[in-house]
Amino acid sequence: MEAGRMKRLIVLLLGLAVIAGGSIWMLQRRFNPPVETVVSSSLAALQEQNRLSAFAARFVTVVTSSKTQLGFSAEKTLILPAMIRYEVDMARLRQQDLSWDKDTNTLSVRLPPIQIAGPEFDLGQAREYGSGAVLMALTDVEASLDAENKAKAREDVIRQAAGEATMKLAREATVRAVQSSFAMPLAAAGIEAKVNVTFAGR
Repeated sequence: MEAGRMKRLIVLLLGLAVIAGGSIWMLQRRFNPPVETVVSSSLAALQEQNRLSAFAARFVTVVTSSKTQLGFSAEKTLILPAMIRYEVDMARLRQQDLSWDKDTNTLSVRLPPIQIAGPEFDLGQAREYGSGAVLMALTDVEASLDAENKAKAREDVIRQAAGEATMKLAREATVRAVQSSFAMPLAAAGIEAKVNVTFAGR
């Protein structure tokens, strides 16, 4: 009888151990989710943003256009401030752009290239200077000069915005934003990790 009781007791203890182990595993899964789960959730959150803009810069363009007709000349100079935003299309970010190195606890993220959005001109701060009132009064040359200056202003602002110094600042700001988007949820889940962010094509 004692042997039978002992056997039943051992079976009962083993069963309780299995149940306890399973409960602990479930709790760990719930309160300490695996890396893949946290990263996938962070990825989905970024994708929902559609376009991430972590940096913006203000530029001022100065352009001049001139026309000659009927023996008269006219010229207009436009000084126009503009805002440029630097964006990343997060909808293009895919699971295959992420990789986890368990040996170094490093998450690598490869972002789509930064895109220049804008310019958004501050027309309230625009300044114009011109000459050739006679030709402007006799013809529609003023409208032509205005259209030409606006086109030149747009091209000039985009050229300035694409400068390497400003693009570098935009990339650095975007890297910090994306690093935080992944690192903070990982840290909250108790996972110590480094996040390495790069851009496609660089």
